Parts: sequence; structure tokens; C-alpha cells
Amino acid sequence: MPLFELPGLYADNVAAIVTAPRLLLVNRDPGPSETGVPLDWPIALEVLDTGPDGVDRSATRVFVDGVLAFDGGAGPELQPGFDGPRASVSETADTLRIVLDPTAPFTSEAEVEVRVVSATIGGGHALDESYRFFAEDRTAPRVLAAQATSPTTVQIGFDEDVVVTDPDGFAFAPRAFPAVPLMAISASAQGSVVTVELDTEMTPDVLHEVVVSGVADLRGNPVLQPHDRAFFAGFRPARPPSRRFDLWSMLPRHNRRGDATGDLRRFIACLQEALDLVLAEADRFADVFDIERAPEDFLDIILQDLGNPFPFDLDVLGKRRLASVLVEMYRQKGTEAGIENAIRFFLGIDVTAITPFTGTTLVLGESELGVDWELGPSDRFARYAFDVEVDVPPTATERRQIRAIVDYLKPAHTHFVDLIEPGAPIAYDHWELGISELGETTDLH
Repeated sequence: MPLFELPGLYADNVAAIVTAPRLLLVNRDPGPSETGVPLDWPIALEVLDTGPDGVDRSATRVFVDGVLAFDGGAGPELQPGFDGPRASVSETADTLRIVLDPTAPFTSEAEVEVRVVSATIGGGHALDESYRFFAEDRTAPRVLAAQATSPTTVQIGFDEDVVVTDPDGFAFAPRAFPAVPLMAISASAQGSVVTVELDTEMTPDVLHEVVVSGVADLRGNPVLQPHDRAFFAGFRPARPPSRRFDLWSMLPRHNRRGDATGDLRRFIACLQEALDLVLAEADRFADVFDIERAPEDFLDIILQDLGNPFPFDLDVLGKRRLASVLVEMYRQKGTEAGIENAIRFFLGIDVTAITPFTGTTLVLGESELGVDWELGPSDRFARYAFDVEVDVPPTATERRQIRAIVDYLKPAHTHFVDLIEPGAPIAYDHWELGISELGETTDLH
């Protein structure tokens, strides 16, 4: 809660507000329902009598979370635990101001209830009012768990939403050997989960410890010991259940029996780790042919192999969708349904109609040259010409894309002439009483 001082205050207008209660609780600091209150902040309030009697100091009590903090007229009035150096009590003819200074700070994110009981002198009017405020968040986030989700990726879960303050603030240490040393190269947070990318593939199945220092919660509280670490097992890629490629078991039995120090087994484990990574890469080779899992570079190759005729810029998801339906588009090529489906697929625009071309023709004895007719195509051209009508006005880019789609998917002997777009809505001149003139400035519709 920041402190500030006004150099001056000018009251432009003062209005009297008539209230029913005689005793009012005003100038509360922290205010009702206020959040983010510092843990060492004092509690200030004023009891105001709007009438002539004044506030009865001896009848005033203040409770904080059910504990008596101020007892007017008692000795002392400020109770122990709320009588810090900033505590004070002052009184005027109509106002009693109380400042409580808790000697112990509030608990982080605590909900503090303040109850004030008072009366006017003579007891004619009474006050019993409560309000709450909320202390700031000073609780450090805690690491809950960590899990390797790929050979070079580790996800770390926290007990609240966090942000990454230092991408290098993640230290990894193996708890068994042999193991490859790991180092974080990047980190990103999404909600309460932080994803850390590593510089190399981790050793499968080996227990690792991660110590976090580069993360804080949304209030800026950093991770603190001892809740700044977690253990996880090194990621092991999936492998066929029937595969058995264990180098140690392939060694002659007498070599294994003679390994009294265990050095040979550790050396073979190093070779086994590299071999497992090579086998995992070989197992993933089939993914490049899978439309759902292929990397983006291979998606471009898949589309090229399928003969993609559409020169549109697509994102990764769009490329996957196109690769999955491109063969079906080829099957529908030359049909009305194929044109409609392709425009809907690429642009999300529905084609309302594909109609035969109707040009303005010459009517002998009626049409005027250059006025109400156009020099149109031949009957043979018009017989195979058509227009496409859409339900929404397309942009200039969408017009070019629609024409490219239709030109490719239409039958070879046909001609795409016009793209018919919806016109502007008709604006009616409605009646205005005393202004509109019948038949002059009104329309019947």
C-alpha cells in the first residue's frame, strides 16, 4: 500500500448527504475488501457522530479477528499485541480516531476481520459493524513434482501459477552413474507448469534432481528452500516390447564374471545409452510419414509428393488438414461439390450458388449501343460459363484465392466468369412524424 502526500487539496463542491445512522465508521485504512495489504500495516479507523452528542469513548471496542484490540476507557485502552509504536488514539467533539499497530505481522494472504462496537454519549445510538481486508501474498511457490516428457524436455509443476525469472535458474544433477550432465537452455511457464528444454538427451531411467531458482509466483515471490527441488527419472523412449538389445547380456559370460570392480559394466552402460538413443531415432523414423506427427519440414515434402496445387500460406495445422483431404479433393475435381468444399476448407466461406453465366444481351429494336447492353461472349462460350455466389463479402486476398481454387477445380471445358458477392443492405427511408411527405420522402416496404 503506497504512501503519498498531496501538496494541496481543493474542494470544488461540497454536498451534504443525509444518512440514517447517527454513528458512522469512516476513514478506514485498510479499507473494506481491500487486497494486497502489507503484512506490517497498521489498522486505522474513525468513529463519527453526525449528531450533537459525540462518541462515547468508554463504550467503544475494536476486535481484530475476534481478539480485543481496543477497549475505550480501560487502562490501557490499546491492548497488548496491538500497541506498537504507530498505535494512537485521538478524539474530537464528534470523532474518535483509533490506530492499531499489530506487533506481529499478518499471515500471508490472511483474511482479517475488524469489528467495531460503539455508542453515542448517553447511549441513544449504537454502532456494531464489521469489515474485512486481505493481506498480501508473501508465500513462496513450491515445487510439487518434475517429469521428463522427452529426451530433452522436463516439466516442473508448482502449487500456484508462476513465471520464469531466469531461464538459467535450473540446476540438474544425476543421482546415479553413469549419466550425461544436463544443462537448461530455455524455460517457459504456462500456468503452474514450467517446461525446461535441455542441451542434450538425458540418460534413460537414471534418477535426476532439479533445483529451481529462476521461478517466482505472480506476486514476485521466488522459490525458496527446501521446496525448490524435485526428483525425476530419465526419459526412456518407447520401444517394441519384443526387442532385446542388451549389450551386457551379449558379452561372454566369463567377461561378466571377471568384472570384479564393475568398471566393465559401467563402460557397457555408456555404450548402451548411445545405442538406445540410436534405436529410438530409428523407431521414430516412421513418424515422418505420419500426417499427424510429421515435423513441419516433412509436411511440406508430403504435400509436394501429393502434388499440392494450392499456393497458399498455411500454418502447421492447416498443412496437416490439407494433406489429409487433398486426395479427396482430387476425387471431387470437376464437380460443384468439390468447388464448394474446397472454398469452405481454405477460407471458411460458404458458396450459396454456382449459376450459369447470364450476360446482358442485345434486344433488337430496343437496346441502345453502349447504353444498356454489353458485347458478350458467343453462345458456345456462354453455354459452359458460370458464376460463383458467396454469402459474405470476401477480402481482396480471398477473391484471388477463390478464383485460384475455382480455376483449378472446375471442369476443363468450363469458364469461371464472375464472383457474385452480397450487396449492401437496402436503406429504407422510414416515416418521421411531422417531417416525412407521403410519396416523397417515404418508402413502403
